[in-house]
Amino acid sequence: MHRRIGILGGMSPESTAVYYEHITRTYTGRFGDYGYPEILIYSVNFQKFVEWQRAGRWREAALEMASALNRLRLAGAEFGLIATNTMHIVFDEVQQAVPMPLLSIVDATAEAIRAAGVHSVGLLGTVFTMRERFFRDGLAAAGVEVLTPQPDEQDQMNQVIYEQLCRGQILDESRRLFLGIIERLQHKGAQGIVLGCTEIPLLVQPRDSPLPVFNTTLLHAETALAYSLRPTDAPAKLGE
Repeated sequence: MHRRIGILGGMSPESTAVYYEHITRTYTGRFGDYGYPEILIYSVNFQKFVEWQRAGRWREAALEMASALNRLRLAGAEFGLIATNTMHIVFDEVQQAVPMPLLSIVDATAEAIRAAGVHSVGLLGTVFTMRERFFRDGLAAAGVEVLTPQPDEQDQMNQVIYEQLCRGQILDESRRLFLGIIERLQHKGAQGIVLGCTEIPLLVQPRDSPLPVFNTTLLHAETALAYSLRPTDAPAKLGE
């Protein structure tokens, strides 16, 4: 039997749907049947998290996420995912409060970058992801240098994420903004680009970028599928 997956979603609903679709469709494409893992999704009230982020009230956010993940656990989930990059700021605190394994989006991304032989990446995301240390430190531990856009560019990207992408709005002018930033990061020495917000892949596709992109949403979802399918006696990793 496959391990039952618990997804803490709704931050935003746009990317949560991608997790579900990737896991189920990838399984069917790979094995030819519909025996994909069972998936439980808890979709939170995103507005509360937006307000907590803006106020720097990360403890409240961590407590709420731990409570939701424990509901997933009680409903039968055997491991969990936090389906957003930004809220991994408090990943360690949440894991300590939840007695089941949680798979980190940072670890999944670092593993993919290391496997690709890339040593320097540009990090795109919300202002919290780009300015806080959690993602940068996670990649640095894997030997990867992280470059970030200029502060004004970060603010512009953050506005696009919250006011457009989280609402399912995809605008060409915003795509041009992001691609311009990617080109400037390339000139600074980036060898690849981390799409470090689960909504950015809605706007920027691999074919758009002059550099290889690391889609954190798909990497996280792929890690979850692999973990679910792995024999229960296999060595533990990524959050266990």
